[in-house]
Order: sequence, then C-alpha cells, then structure tokens
Amino acid sequence: MKNILLKTLIVALVVGFSSCVDLEEKPIGLLAPEALFQTPRDVEVAIFGAYGWIASERLYGRQFVSALMLRSDMVDIGDRGTPAERQQVNDFNMDANNGMVSRFWPYWYQTISSANAAIAGAEGLEASTDVINPLIAEARFIRAFSYYHLIRVFGDVPYIDYFIRDPQSVADISKTPAEQIYQGIIEDFQYAKEWLPDTWPNNIKSRPTKGTAASYLASVYLTRENWPDAYTEAKWVIDNKDRFGYSLEPDYQNLFIALNGDRPEHIFTVDFLGSQNGGGGANDDLMPPMSGIRGADHQGWSVLVPSMQVFNEWNDDDYRKWVSFDDSIAVDGVLAPYTEFDNTQRPHIAKYSRFPGNSSGDGRYSDHNYSAFRYAEILLIAAEAGAEANGVSAEVIGYVNQIRERARNWGGEITSTVPEDITTTPGKDEFVNIVLNDRRLELAFEYKRWYDVKRRRLGQEVFLGPDAREPHPTFDPARDYLFPLPAQELDVNPNLMPQNPGY
Repeated sequence: MKNILLKTLIVALVVGFSSCVDLEEKPIGLLAPEALFQTPRDVEVAIFGAYGWIASERLYGRQFVSALMLRSDMVDIGDRGTPAERQQVNDFNMDANNGMVSRFWPYWYQTISSANAAIAGAEGLEASTDVINPLIAEARFIRAFSYYHLIRVFGDVPYIDYFIRDPQSVADISKTPAEQIYQGIIEDFQYAKEWLPDTWPNNIKSRPTKGTAASYLASVYLTRENWPDAYTEAKWVIDNKDRFGYSLEPDYQNLFIALNGDRPEHIFTVDFLGSQNGGGGANDDLMPPMSGIRGADHQGWSVLVPSMQVFNEWNDDDYRKWVSFDDSIAVDGVLAPYTEFDNTQRPHIAKYSRFPGNSSGDGRYSDHNYSAFRYAEILLIAAEAGAEANGVSAEVIGYVNQIRERARNWGGEITSTVPEDITTTPGKDEFVNIVLNDRRLELAFEYKRWYDVKRRRLGQEVFLGPDAREPHPTFDPARDYLFPLPAQELDVNPNLMPQNPGY
C-alpha cells in the first residue's frame, strides 16, 4: 500500500490536549460519526489517514524513532552542532520542554483519534459482520500499536478508546494507569488477531494481518514478563509461518534496500513513498540523512552515529555488521575511510542511507518500507520467552541458530563461521543474555534496543558499567526509564499531573 497519505475525513479530533484551550473562542461543535461515515470505504479512508500520521516526520520519519535510537546504547550523537533537544535525549539531561517530545506526543494521539473515528464509523454502518469487523480490527490494531509505543515511553498516559463527539469532553482528561492501558492494548490485539485477514492482496505488509496481531501480542506479553503467553503467541506465528507467508530473507542486505519493498520476513512495515511529501510532515522520511555521512557524496547529516565501541566489538566476520555500517564512503568521487570523514570520524549507520530508493540527494523522502516487526524478532521472542517459561531446550536454541545461520550468509553464499551456532545447552540466565545480545545485533538501529534496555532494566549496566558502549554518567534509573510528559500539555491541563519522577 504505497502511502495514501492524509486522505482522512478526520484530520485530527485530538491534536494533543492543548488544542482544546481556545474552545470558547473558536467553537468546534459536536461531531457525529454517522454523518461522516456512510460506507465501508469511508471507514477505510480514516484508517489510511492513521497510517499517514505514522508515516510522518513526527513519528517514523524522524522525531519519534530518533528519540528511541538516541536513548539506546547503540546510537550516539555525531555532529554536536545538532539541535540541543537531540543531545538532551541522548545525554539523559532532557526536561519537560524537550522539543522532540512535544512534537511526537500529539501525533500519536492524532493516530489514535483517526482509529477511534474509524471504529465508531464502522460500528454505525448497516453491513454484515464480515465487512465491518475486519475494518474495526484494523483500526483497533492501529490504536493498540500507538498506545504500545506511548506507554513504554511515558508510562501512565490518557487512554481514549472512543470517538470524541465533543472536544470539550477531553479538555480536562486525566492519566490512565498503565495496567489498565495494557489491558486495552491486549484486547485490541486479540480482536485484531480474530478478525484480520491472513494476508492482503499483493502480500503487502503495511496493513496488519492475523500474524501481525499475534506477533504484537507476543511482544506485549514479553514486555509484561508473561513468558508463557509470549511464547505461545510467538510459537503460533512460527507454526503458521507458511499460512502468513513468513520466512527469513536469505540475504540480510535485501531487508534494507528501499526499492525491494515488503519482503517475506516483514510482519509489519511503515511505508514511505519516494520523492513525495505532504503537509504537516506527511511522508517526510529523514532517517537516511539523519544517519548518513556529512560531507559524503550523498550528503548526510551525521546526527545518529554509533560510538566506536559499538563498531569495534562487533565481529568483522558477521555479515550484518557490513550491512549495518558504512566505514568508508565516496567523497568527491574518492573512497575515504571513516578516519577522514569531514564531521564525525566514526563508522555510520548504513541501513537507511545506503539504498534509499527514489529520494532527494541526501536520501530524504525515501522509498523505505521501514520494518516495525519482522520474522527474525518472532524467533528471538520465542527463544527468550520459551527459555524463561520452560527452560533452555533444543527448540529455543534452534530459533537463535536460525538467525545466526542467516548472518553467515554473505550476499547469498555461506562464507563465514561467525556467528557460530550455539552447540551446548547454557543455563537459563546465560541463554537469556545471549538472546538479548543477538537481538541487539540482529535488530541494530531498528528502534528496538531502548525497549529492551528498559524492560530488562539494563540501564546501569549499559550506561554506567565498566564495559558501557556509550557511557552516560547522568543516567538515573529512578528517572530515565520514562520520558517527561510535555510541559505544555500539563500547563493546559493540570489533571495530567503528576509529572513523571525526576522531571
């Protein structure tokens, strides 16, 4: 589905809660879904509008995913001339006025608003359940996907699971406990698993399927440390991989060539359309220039740049390293090593800048179908959750070895012995650490690492420990596992207090 962009009937019912501040001066009036949604196609347009919010500069095009990358121990600031708001996120000294947070917060709620509008519209149509329920399921998936990100970043947040007929009704909304939000997320994903199709025409992965919903349920349960259910959902996806068309891509590089589009390994993607953009940052993908090399022929910006330790400790015989990094690049037509880069003399992330497809000269407005979830992650979830629930077995070891075997495949040919298969049976704690490290490498720079650091409470080890890849003495475990709620939202609506601890 090549980005239908912001073709939504509801541009935003909730543009962050601060949008309600001048209701008396600019009355909005009451909204009625029955007047807006006449046909299933109208509902589908609202759903596509939600995808448009996700595929925007504020979320998967830059702000949100950059914040996740900078917060991890895999990505550091390169060019220290970049705006201070990015350095603050990276260096664990941000406050509630951080500009990145204030930009992406309302866009998640705009996405949720479009999903809620679609659900209400579908429920009001006179059509069969076979027509209506899949539409509701897709919208509920989007809502759960959005809240799953919000809750992991902010903790308790306002939970809105209904169509807002009167914007005044949410002007003084308060936060909802995380436990209650998680229950809503799980129920939405379960409904999506029941009613979504197995596949979409042309096997597109930018719309969810039953397999997508089950994969996200596995991830939610993993985050909640509900190991048996995480394993059950992941195993169900693995057992039904042929039904959903899932498999590991033989050549790891193919996952990061924009013009390749969706691949069998993809479970859910965020789809950008090359060389096109719309208002409000729609379809504006800046991740290639943000991670690309400043001064190189493709004109990157050297903002998101791993530390040297991230590069140096990764074994050179692991094919994924060379797919993930550029350690030399053409400058004025001459190949130069990273020691001669103009701005930041470190190897740079290559996953997004190397093959951006149809795009501007710096890779902006790319053709990437960004992987939000892929089959490799399901194998790793099954390995971690299975070991936690049932102990280390040949089965869970086999899931990791599938990933490692693919990592030895250099462009279609097995030419390496690294990473080696696990051939003995380690203890549970050792095996879980192995899986976490394999996740770090396999999913490098794909916006997953911070969530692993958070859920396993690894911050003191990876930022303060003697072997820290990216030392940050300002990291505070009592504060930094959550982002601050935007100050402007609390100023408008004090019911959102208290602020997260430490801010």
